[in-house]
Amino acid sequence: MSEVRAQYEAYPYPERDPADERKRLITGSPSHVLEVDHFVFEGARDWSRPLRVLVAGGGTGDGLIQLAQQLKDAGRVAEITYLDLSTASRKIAEERARVRGLAGIRFVTGSLLDAAEHGSFDYIDCCGVLHHLPDPAAGFAALLAALAPGGGMGFMVYAPYGRSGVYPLQEAFGALFQGLAPEARLRAARRLVAGLPEGHPFRANINLGDHKDSDAGFYDLLLHSQDRAFDVAALIGMLGETGWHLTGFALPALYDLARITEPPAHLDAVARMAVAERLRGTIKTHVGYAVRATEARGPATGTNRALVPHLKGVRAGELARAVAAGQGPMLGFGGISARLVLPRAAARLIALVDGRRSLAEIAALAGTDPIAMGALWAKIERALGDHGLLLYSSILRR
Repeated sequence: MSEVRAQYEAYPYPERDPADERKRLITGSPSHVLEVDHFVFEGARDWSRPLRVLVAGGGTGDGLIQLAQQLKDAGRVAEITYLDLSTASRKIAEERARVRGLAGIRFVTGSLLDAAEHGSFDYIDCCGVLHHLPDPAAGFAALLAALAPGGGMGFMVYAPYGRSGVYPLQEAFGALFQGLAPEARLRAARRLVAGLPEGHPFRANINLGDHKDSDAGFYDLLLHSQDRAFDVAALIGMLGETGWHLTGFALPALYDLARITEPPAHLDAVARMAVAERLRGTIKTHVGYAVRATEARGPATGTNRALVPHLKGVRAGELARAVAAGQGPMLGFGGISARLVLPRAAARLIALVDGRRSLAEIAALAGTDPIAMGALWAKIERALGDHGLLLYSSILRR
């Protein structure tokens, strides 16, 4: 058994208790259903067709359970295949699905390198896996081979700067504990971490917390035998080399250099994101969406008035009242914060966002002429969309 598989058999990650499914749904990125439509299908997927999903390296099931439950709640049909090397992780994911009464899921033990053997998929979730492969490029290529025409992938890979201090410890522990069983490695590493000096980069990194949450989190962060972080330039390069095209990051504001300083003209789009990542210094993971390079496209935008906007994690009425009162609530995501600044006239449009009305219908109800609507909605889209709060999807529209 490989070291990686042995780790996840001993410490399934992330640590989850299936009984907790009775009281809460864990949501996040990638694979929130609104993000999937917004970034992969330009906000206009035909939801009368079943969504064929591959959860590649599904672990204990966070992405699987989120997407399956959201599709069930929306009354949409999905055919989902869960794929993972760890039987211990699979057991937890299966039990979480059973507790929720989620059907239409096929559970498979195996490698994502064999993804194409399991079918052709409209959407592929691959969260926290590709950076653990001996050859990440082979993983990206294998997932592309399993992608159906018009489909896309949601991914998460580790980023280096927000994980400062992690990799020297991984290397040291790898040398010290070679040949030890996972349980013995964990005990020994915990003793050493407890004695790290104050000035150690790991102790100084306030962005990290997995090692405090559980044994599985400690092991995955500091004792993993295969772990490669990608800066944004390396990630985009890897996507391009393996036939993928980045449609967007879940939190575009993190990568927007103009939100930090005036970008010089000589920097191209990727270079600007790379500089922003270095100036931020807190990005631990890159979470985004990609499609086949030969089908390159971007995320949904409000220039298409037939699209249906949603506010994610925000109550339209509360936000509209704040904007109407001239207030500027603080937005805080991914280690950054920004004050929301919108003209009071935006309140009427925001109040009409219900996940079912199209932009054209919102404009008609608000009595806003097309030119004024375009200018005003562009401000709303930039202010909210760049922080992952405004997404387009027709999933609730019948």
